Amino acid sequence: MNLCNTEHLLRELAPQVLGAVMRRFRDFAAAEDAVQEALVAASLQWPRDGVPDNPKAWLIQVASRRMTDYQRSEMARRRRESAAALEMEQVARPAEMESESGQDDALILVFMCCHPALTTSSAIALTLRAVGGLTTGEIAYAYLVPEATMAQRISRAKQSVRDSGVPFQLPTIEERARRLVAVLHVLYLIFNEGYTSSGGPQLQRLDLSQEAIRLTRAVHDLLPDDPEVAGLLALMLLTDARRAARTGPEGELISLREQNRAVWDQKQIAEGVALLTAALAKGSVGAYQLQAAIAAVHDEAARAEDTDWPQILALYELLKRMSDNPMVMLNRAIAVAMVQGPPAGLELLRELDSDGRLKGHHRLDAVRAHLLEMAGDHGGAIASYRTAAERTTSLPERNYLLTQAARLSEAADMISGVLEQPYKYK
Repeated sequence: MNLCNTEHLLRELAPQVLGAVMRRFRDFAAAEDAVQEALVAASLQWPRDGVPDNPKAWLIQVASRRMTDYQRSEMARRRRESAAALEMEQVARPAEMESESGQDDALILVFMCCHPALTTSSAIALTLRAVGGLTTGEIAYAYLVPEATMAQRISRAKQSVRDSGVPFQLPTIEERARRLVAVLHVLYLIFNEGYTSSGGPQLQRLDLSQEAIRLTRAVHDLLPDDPEVAGLLALMLLTDARRAARTGPEGELISLREQNRAVWDQKQIAEGVALLTAALAKGSVGAYQLQAAIAAVHDEAARAEDTDWPQILALYELLKRMSDNPMVMLNRAIAVAMVQGPPAGLELLRELDSDGRLKGHHRLDAVRAHLLEMAGDHGGAIASYRTAAERTTSLPERNYLLTQAARLSEAADMISGVLEQPYKYK
């Protein structure tokens, strides 16, 4: 197995291994360190010696040994015989952790990380780190906060869990319901990072988006009657259905308007629409269902020009009442521009300029560039495309934005050349 495949496998197994180790040892900080050591060991050994027959069990056993060493050190320091007895039990059966619960370790880990000792925002950040494998910078990007702020938040979350005295464990049915809002938001953010990576050379991280879909299916199996769980799964499927058309042969970004809709996954679209229809029929409409409905309107348009923008705008108006998320407002500005004209959309962007959460975010500039181009202000559009390109850390997005700026600049040069030579073509 080559290095790239090894990294992909380790990324896929990491949350499952961490869930198994945490379930057994009940110490998040130590378990996370132990699993990281096991992943490093695997990344060095597997490319040289080959992947073991049961890679998950291998990682669990190595991480368990690290935890045993850690607990042995703690026991020596604290001189507690009870801890020694627990340590001996853990050494005896490390590989059994893989199948002890008969449940999905990664899903258990999601619920475990949404800990009652944490605020919702801290629980989500911790889970994104443990389950999604996101870096602190990627999590900060999703939250529209500086990386240093997010690092402090994650550190405080670990400390709060440690100080609470409440062990990580499988939640009861009642606890599951209380943690559900945070769990769904975590899965939503993991999917978003996978669908459009916040940085790096690839537009999409398939491992993250597919894992988010898999875990959301598992939550839906647990709670089949919850309309927002169904709404989130529908949103993911309806969005992911366009994945194959989003990039070109060289990994370049292809905008929604320019995509070849013939390669959209019609099976996923049908499943997403069916889930959404059943959820909406229950009469309790939430934000995920509304976002799924917007995705469905896009997916059901045979051509970009057939998109029912008035319906999308109406859905965003409903969504606006439920959320003050600035990204919702930004997308609403696009819908307003498509229905009422670019000036109306640009006016909404001017209002968003004062929202500190979007300060310096490339998407605000990218949307402004698009609307300025629609309005015929090519000079302003070029400047905004270039500003957006400078601010994004995603290479495919940067290349796309610079290409749009170059396209408009070339067109402006051609027009200028013709105007400077009025008699050339007579």
